[in-house]
Amino acid sequence: MTEPSPRGRLDTPLTSRRLGFNVDPEAVGRFSESIARFLGTGRYLAVQTVLVIVWIILNLFAVSLQWDPYPFILLNLAFSTQAAYAAPLILLAQNRQENRDRVSLDEDRRRAGQTKADTEYLARELAALRLAVGEVATRDYLRRELEELREMVAKLQRPPSTTGGDGAGKSEAADRRSKKSG
Repeated sequence: MTEPSPRGRLDTPLTSRRLGFNVDPEAVGRFSESIARFLGTGRYLAVQTVLVIVWIILNLFAVSLQWDPYPFILLNLAFSTQAAYAAPLILLAQNRQENRDRVSLDEDRRRAGQTKADTEYLARELAALRLAVGEVATRDYLRRELEELREMVAKLQRPPSTTGGDGAGKSEAADRRSKKSG
């Protein structure tokens, strides 16, 4: 027996017969942002104000052109239609801006975390350098040690004095100890 066609099988859903209408969400978003940006400009407000003034003047004073008498119902309908289309477009533009802000905030947080990590690393390195420098002999320490060695060499080269005895040696040792502690 032959296999039934996919159209005749009950376990295979039928494909949609509607015409596909694919819309690029990014293009719609850019379009809505441009409209929202235009609706927030002074130029738009000026054009709309002039249009409303001309509409009212023509409908009040041009008797033969009165297409929208006094309560201006048609003008009201135009404003309502404009608001009905403008509000969702403005909301869409705000949502896109919110998404951009969120991405920017995430990037800023990542950058701040990296900066913090770099700063902590540099602080640790600086502390290690301070400790290393603390263990290095300083210039003053080396001068003091060299001065003591020079004095010792000078004493060894001098002939021993016959009148001094042991008392002079003890006072020199005390001088040396006081220099080391000072």
